[in-house]
Amino acid sequence: MFRLERGVTGFWGKNDPEPPRVDVRMFRGGCHAAALAAGGTVESIDEAVYPRGYHTAVVATPENRAGILCHAGYPLIAFVADSAASWLEPRMFRDSPAWAEAFAERGFTVMGRELLESPLTAVDTSALTKAEWRQIHGWKATTVGETVFNGWD
Repeated sequence: MFRLERGVTGFWGKNDPEPPRVDVRMFRGGCHAAALAAGGTVESIDEAVYPRGYHTAVVATPENRAGILCHAGYPLIAFVADSAASWLEPRMFRDSPAWAEAFAERGFTVMGRELLESPLTAVDTSALTKAEWRQIHGWKATTVGETVFNGWD
């Protein structure tokens, strides 16, 4: 069962330690490796900026363009339509392309569309804090993707 770790929402209580951070350089390296594997190019990479809790990139391949999200705290990768890379719209997640394996080879967890669209009840949420649950309920998040890749403030 997939586990959502403490801080994956980007929130924590005043007495909780800050969650980890994924250096945008690590994500950049993964994007370039993935683009090379796809025979494509990296069009853009943007570091997470508050309130968005994820880095973004767009990779162009001979077949199409793919938006890539990287959680700012944990090495979690999701694919979206290229136009949705900056601000995620509900249900914009896409299936991972074959070249997503380049991210896994660099230590990232590539989250498939099925997992991202799953209800929170389908994953292990035991590590989430009370502060995170307040945000989840306040923002009415119901899926893994909405919880992990958010722009809540």
